[in-house]
Amino acid sequence: MEERRQAILRELEEKGKVRVADLSRELGYSEVTIRNDIKNMGIEGLLKRTHGGAVSLEQNMARKYRAEGVYRHVERKKAIAGKAYGYIEDRDTIIIDDASTTFYLALHIKSHPEKRIAVVTNSLLVGNELAGLGHVELYMIGGYVGGYQPASMGETAVENMEHFHVDKGFIGVHGINFEAGLTSIATPQMEVKKAILRASKEVYVLADSSKFGGGYLSVICPINAVHRIITDREVTKENVAIAKEMEVPLVIA
Repeated sequence: MEERRQAILRELEEKGKVRVADLSRELGYSEVTIRNDIKNMGIEGLLKRTHGGAVSLEQNMARKYRAEGVYRHVERKKAIAGKAYGYIEDRDTIIIDDASTTFYLALHIKSHPEKRIAVVTNSLLVGNELAGLGHVELYMIGGYVGGYQPASMGETAVENMEHFHVDKGFIGVHGINFEAGLTSIATPQMEVKKAILRASKEVYVLADSSKFGGGYLSVICPINAVHRIITDREVTKENVAIAKEMEVPLVIA
C-alpha cells in the first residue's frame, strides 16, 4: 500500500493532477482501490481530491522535503504550532526535535521575527528553515544522521544534547497512551527525546489528534512528566474527558 501511495504522489509531483482511471491502468490496481487511496490521502492532507481524481498541493505548499509525514494533517499541525508559539517568550532558549508537528513550529518562528529566540535542534529540516535568520540564534546537535525526516541521533547526539540547558523543549511523539505514557517508534529517537526532557525546564508535546491511543514500542516518559500536551480540535470528547480525569495538562489549539 505504501509503495502504491508513493507512486500516486510521484505522479502528482510530475503532472500536478491525476485521474483514478489513469492510475488504475498505469499501476495495475482496481479503480476502487485507487479511489480509496486518494480518499485516505486527502483526509491525511497529502493531496486534494477532485471529481474522478486528485490535484497536487503544490499550489498551497511546496513539497521541499521527501518526508511524507510533514505534509500529513497540515492544517492541524499549523494550528498546534501557532498555539505552541504563544508559550515562547522573547529571548527564550528552546529545543525543537525532529517531529513533523514541531517542524511547523519552526516555520511559525521563521515567519514571526518579533521574538528573538535561541533554538537548539537535531532536525536537519528545522535547521534548514531557521539558518541565517536575524531573530534566531541556531545551534545544531551533531551525531549520526538518520530517519525518514533526517536528524542526528545516537550516542553522539545524546551527548551533545547534554551540554544544553534551555527554557522550553518542544517534541513530537509517536503516540499518547494514557496508561503507558508518551511513546516513540524506536530507541534512537526515544533517547534523544529523553535527553530533551533532561535539558529543558518545561517540555511541550505537540501532537495532532491522530496520536491518541494505539499500540507502542517504546515509552519516552509518563504523561505527567511534561508541562503541556498541545493538540487540535479533532481530538475526541472521550480523550478530553480521560485527560481531565487524569489531570493531564491538555491544550486544544
